[in-house]
Amino acid sequence: MLASFLMGLVGGQRAMTPLAVVAIAAARDELPDDNGAPALLGHPLVAAGALVLAIGEMAGDKQKTAPDRIVPVGLAARFATSAIAGAALAPHRRRWLGAAVGGLTAVAASYPGWRARKAAMARYGQTPTGFVEDVAVIAGAAAIARTAVA
Repeated sequence: MLASFLMGLVGGQRAMTPLAVVAIAAARDELPDDNGAPALLGHPLVAAGALVLAIGEMAGDKQKTAPDRIVPVGLAARFATSAIAGAALAPHRRRWLGAAVGGLTAVAASYPGWRARKAAMARYGQTPTGFVEDVAVIAGAAAIARTAVA
């Protein structure tokens, strides 16, 4: 459940990154053997689509019109995508628990992440803080997926 929890922390910052990273790992057959990932998640078109959505989210995050991550639709997206990622990283027999841990952690992590980003934006601006957050999110998600296999 640790990987599901950690991916939920990532999902609190970027909604689509957990789904994209897990879908790519599934497509490359790099998830743990007893994973709880739905078969569709590993389809190359699903992985490519999730990656495009994650890139779009990161680009949109730098725009002045970007909504806060704590708006209801944003929280719902974070819950859903992190729940799927959490289930995929959990053992098959505990996938529902992995989904709950991933989704609920993402929602909870959204609030401190939002506060931290707002504080950083006041000093450094929206775009630079967004890029720093992107790097941290991508590196974290990739490390979580990589270690989930080990």
